[in-house]
Amino acid sequence: MTALEDGVREVINTIVDPETGMTLREMRMIKGLKENEPGIVTIEFKPSSPFCPIALKIAIDIKNAAASVKGVRRALVYCRDHIMESAINKTVNEAEAATQRGAGG
Repeated sequence: MTALEDGVREVINTIVDPETGMTLREMRMIKGLKENEPGIVTIEFKPSSPFCPIALKIAIDIKNAAASVKGVRRALVYCRDHIMESAINKTVNEAEAATQRGAGG
């Protein structure tokens, strides 16, 4: 694990699920975290239920927390095993893609 991955994991694991009052670490929601390129991390999480009503909020919280870590240039967050997984992933990472398109073209 890279130092950046360690830093991101430390920060996102402290996020509290507002429905349970437990941290993402306690709930074991983070299923994957990888620094794909220097400064670019991909995070996968699995909500506590495939119908979790706050999965989008949790995804945004994870993205914001990861982005706050020094050295992170981009954070991509993917929800897994949720009924709205595709929509959540598109919404959370859409602003990122639009920013990249605007900067590059």
